[in-house]
Amino acid sequence: MSFRLQTARALGIILTFVSVPVVTWALGVSDGRLLIVSAQAQPKLPDPLEKARTAVESLIARLRGSEMPEGIVKANGRLEATQVDVSAKYPGRLATLTVDEGDEVTAGQVVGTISSPETEAELRSAQARLLKAKQQLTAVTALIAQRQSELDTARADYDRGKKLLQTGNIPMQLLDQRRNRTDQADAAYVAANADRDAAESEIKAATGEVERLQSILADLVLLSPRSGRVQYRLARAGEVIGAGQRVLTILDLKDVYMTVYLPAKDAGRLSIGDEARTILDPVPEYVFPSAVSFVATEAQFTPKSVETAEEREKLMFRVKLQADPAVLDKYHRAVKTGIRGLGFVRTDPKIAWPDELNVKLPQ
Repeated sequence: MSFRLQTARALGIILTFVSVPVVTWALGVSDGRLLIVSAQAQPKLPDPLEKARTAVESLIARLRGSEMPEGIVKANGRLEATQVDVSAKYPGRLATLTVDEGDEVTAGQVVGTISSPETEAELRSAQARLLKAKQQLTAVTALIAQRQSELDTARADYDRGKKLLQTGNIPMQLLDQRRNRTDQADAAYVAANADRDAAESEIKAATGEVERLQSILADLVLLSPRSGRVQYRLARAGEVIGAGQRVLTILDLKDVYMTVYLPAKDAGRLSIGDEARTILDPVPEYVFPSAVSFVATEAQFTPKSVETAEEREKLMFRVKLQADPAVLDKYHRAVKTGIRGLGFVRTDPKIAWPDELNVKLPQ
């Protein structure tokens, strides 16, 4: 065998031993077992939840598209709720505040109190004046009875004196004295009645002052004007607040609506009370019933001069889509204002809603 052939065989054996580890490393070895990645993956079974999510996304994408059924108009909107403020009518120190942001409150619920020692002191003074006036009235009433008795006695003496004067049994001077006593008793009786009127007036004034101060103290107890959710807490217990200062802002979750903007040609064909639909971005699988409750009388985007048809087409009017009260009564705890979504209205009430816009509520 030639030297060249022997050299070739030796190189072949060396390459064989070298290539085996290389191929093994390429395929992957772990704990002595060969890990071979299959070129053909196993088919993935469809997920029902993923399929439903895809269907909902497809529906929303179609509803958000530019094409809508004839007579159906859509617009982007934002969910809002009526806000009411709890404010201090009179100045004082905020003694207690029993609710925090996010808390649910009911109409008439006590949410805080304001202390006013000055008003409380004035109330005690007014109550003392009232008591004194009532005592004065009692005393004057007794005095009137006394004056009445004295007047009756003086009149009787005077009447007897006139008869005795005719028979000559008493002198004229004594009759004059009896007449004077009658006049004095009558004047005292009139004065006692005037004192009674003054005492009654004092009682009325003191009563009015007491009621005024009691009304102030009643207004220092802060009550929730409506049922809803506390949106903002604008003061803390212990702070001194002024008259008219806001303490809380409450969202009325029974008065929720979506605000949308529609072009003049669509807004002009709407009527108050027309049916509407809303779809919210966080829960696009549900369709909520609404009604048109407001259409602005003036355009929100009005050019300074509207002289052409093209400019008039740019006019946009604000429209409120009021949520169904029955739905809000059931789901008001889940309402979140500020959420974006879509609002749908019909320019002709005779047009039927498409299937994808039929009402669908959470169960």
